[in-house]
Amino acid sequence: MIGSPVVLNPDILIAMNEASVERFQPRLKKKGLLFFDSSLINGAAFRSTVIAIGIPATKLADAAGSTRAANMVMLGALLAETGILKKSSFDRLFSFPSAANGDRAAAINENSILEGIHYLENKKSCHC
Repeated sequence: MIGSPVVLNPDILIAMNEASVERFQPRLKKKGLLFFDSSLINGAAFRSTVIAIGIPATKLADAAGSTRAANMVMLGALLAETGILKKSSFDRLFSFPSAANGDRAAAINENSILEGIHYLENKKSCHC
């Protein structure tokens, strides 16, 4: 298990597996955003007081080049839903040398973030 600080009452939760939904959803504030990987989580019960947003992150990351980038897909969905990062800042991030010089991991990360953004934008526009 990767150690990390635990936020007591987050506004946003990104759950990559069902165990994370079960463990951390009770801490999520009312009307909090709960992003979950719908490629892997399909039987979880979500509180009626949270906004659950399913993103097929593992499936989209695989299409972008690696299932290991599912977290980047979720980051893209988070950016699309919340607008916490300006598009110009995002573009600047991928202009750094590793991405510009064809670093495969950087390219996969960028593509995965874009997959998450496009998925959520398309989901919003079709009211799915």
